[in-house]
Amino acid sequence: MNFQEREGQTPDAVGANSPWYRGLTTQHWRTLWGSYLGWIFDGFEAFALVLSLPFAMKSLLTPEQAQTPSFYAGLAIGITLLGWGIGGLIGGVLSDYIGRKRMMMFSIFFYALFTGLTAFSTSFATLALLRFVTGLAIGSEWSTGIALVSETWPDKARPKGCGFLQSGFGGGALLAAVVWYFLSHYQPLGAESWRLIFAVGALPAFCVLYLRRALDESEKWASAVKAQRQAEKEGKGARPFTLAEIFRSAESRRLVILTTILSFVTTVGWWAVSSWMPGYTEQLAHLHGEPAGVWAPRMSLIYNIGAICAYVASGFIADALGRRLYLFLTFAGSLGFSILTYTWQGDLETFMVIAFFNGVFTLGFAFSWMAIYLVELFSSVVRATAAGFIFNAARLVAWIFPIIAGVMVSTMGGLSHAALIMGSVYVIGLIVPWFLPETKGKPLPE
Repeated sequence: MNFQEREGQTPDAVGANSPWYRGLTTQHWRTLWGSYLGWIFDGFEAFALVLSLPFAMKSLLTPEQAQTPSFYAGLAIGITLLGWGIGGLIGGVLSDYIGRKRMMMFSIFFYALFTGLTAFSTSFATLALLRFVTGLAIGSEWSTGIALVSETWPDKARPKGCGFLQSGFGGGALLAAVVWYFLSHYQPLGAESWRLIFAVGALPAFCVLYLRRALDESEKWASAVKAQRQAEKEGKGARPFTLAEIFRSAESRRLVILTTILSFVTTVGWWAVSSWMPGYTEQLAHLHGEPAGVWAPRMSLIYNIGAICAYVASGFIADALGRRLYLFLTFAGSLGFSILTYTWQGDLETFMVIAFFNGVFTLGFAFSWMAIYLVELFSSVVRATAAGFIFNAARLVAWIFPIIAGVMVSTMGGLSHAALIMGSVYVIGLIVPWFLPETKGKPLPE
């Protein structure tokens, strides 16, 4: 029985001219909320790392290592990305085999556990190891949640639902910024207060208790797997390995390669631009004679508010513009505001406005396209595998770029030069979308 039938309404009862939300049931919203909870703490964990790294480096680096703190900060981010990429590949595949709900519960529990353990790091090596393992768990959550929402929400509402789900990352990043604002202001543990933000990151382990009761498994996934198992019993061939399946046909290979390139652009661009924004804000504040530690937390809050606004609006805008134009304008805006951010030398109030729109494009729109578009390109039996591969395979290459950026900062003597050079990757995003299919208004492939 599907969601509409469970609520006494058939899919046919929802007219083509009705509002997008007509036909959504309590169970639809419960599925979105359950997936959202997992993703909000992923965003929290990722941004907590960016915010706390400068202080963690002061606490954990040896005197010799402390000579090049930017390098070790980039290394910590890169190692997290590497774990994220590997975990995403494994988690996406497992989700297509053991189910969306079960995989989501596993990933949330383990990333909460290892995020909490990060608070007890005693050296950079310990921090790096825990970041890698945490990344393994984080990577597997996104593709699972996106597959579950896309397969349970009606076609008309699906892009909006996926955009709402993606907003969880911005919401989590905003939550991290709020927590960090208070920690940096009150400093309950003095110079070691950075540890508390990771202790807070352990709380989502309790979400697993809610997910066990609230979520139903995807019926599209269950039906597709059942059909394949029946075909196997009838001697029509065993189920192919899902990761190999997405490369089986020439068209599928083409889609995977092109969208992975765009995923790479999104990932490299975001880490390059966002990682150095707090430091650049502090430099700008110093230039204008403002006290240290005030404007960077404000900027972080405003940046993430911009991202959340973009996430919530992304499904509506993608449906209005079409997927390809949406992608083009997203990367054009990311490039433009990255240049404006790191060349701005004027007043801090205007810089906060620039930071808002930087968050809109480099974090909000630049990540939401993967939630909306990828699920529309692949069938149910490989959807989580494909989304997980594309979202995370880029990290298997991109993880080295924060390290390169850290070296560039150390050798070039400035954050802005490194950020602008790395941010130029957005130029690729202006070209690739026009070689991809338009899926606006089309149902999910079965």
